[in-house]
Amino acid sequence: MTGPTLMGPAWPVRRSLLPAAAALLLVTAAPAAFAQAPKPATPAKPAQPAQGGQAKAPKLIYSPWSKFCGKGKDAKAKQVCFTGKDARTEAGVPVIAAALIEPEGDAKKLFRITLPAPLQLQYGTRVIIDQEQPMTGPFFTCFSNGCMADYEATKEMVNKLKKGKTLTIQAINLAGAAISFPLPLSDFAKAYDGPPTDPKVFQAQQKKLQEELQKRAEEARKKLEAQRGQAPATR
Repeated sequence: MTGPTLMGPAWPVRRSLLPAAAALLLVTAAPAAFAQAPKPATPAKPAQPAQGGQAKAPKLIYSPWSKFCGKGKDAKAKQVCFTGKDARTEAGVPVIAAALIEPEGDAKKLFRITLPAPLQLQYGTRVIIDQEQPMTGPFFTCFSNGCMADYEATKEMVNKLKKGKTLTIQAINLAGAAISFPLPLSDFAKAYDGPPTDPKVFQAQQKKLQEELQKRAEEARKKLEAQRGQAPATR
């Protein structure tokens, strides 16, 4: 399931979002996040936009699902592992991130999503795995350029993520329009069940992604120049 990809037209193009690797490395905040986590998400009807309508989003470039493990600075800090993925525009602007967070020795896991601000917070978020029933969750915090929502990652949810094809993340923007972002799940199970990503491999992946973004930006520039060259001269 790919579904429509929507984004509010009023969002400033220069707003950025912490990429998955950066946002999820905040492992020292994980214990506090668990304390603030909402009750397990339950199937619910979609939130109704204040004004309705949908807006088309730009094409997204995805990082691969990657697994990282680390500890906070506290000597007694537990190791926390997360498996995350992010998406950005062809211009390189981060848009969306998602991660499964697992503290060592804790049976409770979190699935955290981050969306670009500003949003209508009262509507919260929805996540949909393929054709499954939507799950809803409130935002628990916002920062200057993004808002986060946590879902309790039950065993059932993790299994669906491992077997699923597409995760769809939804919210309502300030214009009252529904926004919907798809995240492919094809490589989630391999990353989740495998060992932590080698930092060198991750750096190589990021370099390859940056080269792809630069290539697309150059192609877009040449296309725009060609269109301008074909435009009729004005008197």
